[in-house]
Amino acid sequence: MTTLYSYFRSSAAWRVRIALAMKHVQFDMIPVNLRNAGGEQNAPQYRSVNPQGLVPCLVDEGEAIAQSLAICEYLEERYPEPPLLPRDPVERAHVRAFACAIACDIHPLNNLRVLQYLKRTCDQSQERIDAWCRHWIALGFTAIETDLARRRSEALGPYCFGSSVSLADICLVPQVANARRVTLDLKPFPRIVAIEQALQSLPAFASAQPSRQPDFVEP
Repeated sequence: MTTLYSYFRSSAAWRVRIALAMKHVQFDMIPVNLRNAGGEQNAPQYRSVNPQGLVPCLVDEGEAIAQSLAICEYLEERYPEPPLLPRDPVERAHVRAFACAIACDIHPLNNLRVLQYLKRTCDQSQERIDAWCRHWIALGFTAIETDLARRRSEALGPYCFGSSVSLADICLVPQVANARRVTLDLKPFPRIVAIEQALQSLPAFASAQPSRQPDFVEP
């Protein structure tokens, strides 16, 4: 039995939803509303599942696994097909580095709890908070766009690392959505945008969209 604790707008949960869809894993979803009543992730009931108080959390055969990249790696090992990591160890390392550049460097700085701290504790306006997000996303995207230009050949395929979807692609799509949410100008990042558009046509990515989730609420 597989259960995913998720929130429709969470970038990290979005990554796991894509990975589950790519692997054709059937699962039950339990929504955890990060904004309701101070955040359902802080409730003792959820903290008993994931003491970190973050989403996503995957419970598989009674074992709770936190952190989106760890969950994706677990799914890769448990369900090897289709692979989300290349077999070549060097390419595998490059895919992991790309994923970490988003999940570990860019995303944490525009995570909801960070933005709430900026607003509530640091008394920052929404305009300044959005500018903060744009700054850090643009900084990260500039490095990623440069990396894609240096290593990616269009002839090899439409995705980050060629013709096969990888963990890099799974991390990219939610982060582009975050960039659009804070109105970041994406014109300087044509490769990122082209890859994101190619991925959006795939069923696994379409089904994982926030608007397709049972807990979706119009912003």
